[in-house]
Amino acid sequence: MDAVILAAGEGSRMRPLTSSRPKVMLPLANRPIIEHLLSNLIEAECERIVMVIGYRAERVREHFGDGEKWGVAVDYCYQTEPSGTADAIARVKNLVKERFLVVNGDSIFRPDDLRRLMSLPGAGIGLIEVADTAGLGVVTIDGDRISHIYEKVSRPPTKLANAGAYLFTPEVFDAVENLAISDRGEYELPAALEKMIEKGGWIGWNRFESWMTFSYPWDLLSGCESLVKPEDFSISGTLEPGVVIKGALSLGKGSTLHSGSCITGPAVIGEGCEIGPNCFIRPFTSIGDDCHIGASVEIKNSIIMSGTRIPHLTYIGDSVIGEGCNFGAGTQVANLRFDNRDIRIGNKDTGRRKLGAIIGDGVQTGINASINAGCVIGAGCIIGPGALASGVYEPGSRIL
Repeated sequence: MDAVILAAGEGSRMRPLTSSRPKVMLPLANRPIIEHLLSNLIEAECERIVMVIGYRAERVREHFGDGEKWGVAVDYCYQTEPSGTADAIARVKNLVKERFLVVNGDSIFRPDDLRRLMSLPGAGIGLIEVADTAGLGVVTIDGDRISHIYEKVSRPPTKLANAGAYLFTPEVFDAVENLAISDRGEYELPAALEKMIEKGGWIGWNRFESWMTFSYPWDLLSGCESLVKPEDFSISGTLEPGVVIKGALSLGKGSTLHSGSCITGPAVIGEGCEIGPNCFIRPFTSIGDDCHIGASVEIKNSIIMSGTRIPHLTYIGDSVIGEGCNFGAGTQVANLRFDNRDIRIGNKDTGRRKLGAIIGDGVQTGINASINAGCVIGAGCIIGPGALASGVYEPGSRIL
């Protein structure tokens, strides 16, 4: 079966991490979200993938190419304007077979759930029962069919949420034509499905056992905790004498762990990295390619993207750090409030008691800079020596 991955959007709620990449290319355990999804589609026996791309499309295309590395055919369809999911479906009309799967590119589904959805006799939707339906579309069911779709209503009638995985037949292409534009200024797929139901069309459903979706930067930290697979780990780099490893470690080619360093896994370190001496890497940390983690640095439960340098006497906890950052010696990133309450970013409760900073690409800090818990720092910001960063900063800001 063909599978269509909807991957054209930026993911504005993920800013500043999406300033140079689409949300689907954000890393989880050093692999983009969409790559984890692709692997599960392949395991579910999808033989061809069509990726609908738009924002920063080159990042997706450069990574996947024709799909040969993954043993699957990958084709591309461009959606240059953010016109919605129904518009994306209309664009693949001449690229897919009679029956095809559609999945949101910022979610990860289990292969078994996908296979059960693919086995339905006609069109269908994957459903997940959730405690909190905020921001989600929900459905009502009548036996083996969907009876109604409610898109982000204030008082949803059920807890059965649309997981963003669909099985379609050619009838969907008629449904996505002549849709009214939504309040968000887009042509949305749930409206097309409701149109099909109103015309007497049968849309089945399958209850998914698990589902991961990523809306905010801190969701990436939870995703890493769920996706690391120690059985797939290998050590291809160099371990100097005196390195201590506790738990599972994946160490890429050309990377060196210098003496006195302690790694408590599971942890993932990419290729071409220099780690230590005497540093401490704690569980569920992933470090991208070509990073330098220097002497007496401690990193806990964080995502460090490629090309970032964190030398000398620095602490980073529960944070997401973009590409090409350079931290001055003694930079400290707090991850806990004095009152132990959940961290808030702006008006949003993250639901996390421990959360450090969300830092965009190319950020620089001076020596002894301090970054408060829940701080968001835009790409290209500079935090001066001894300065305190607290709150949300636009790209290119100077905190002195």
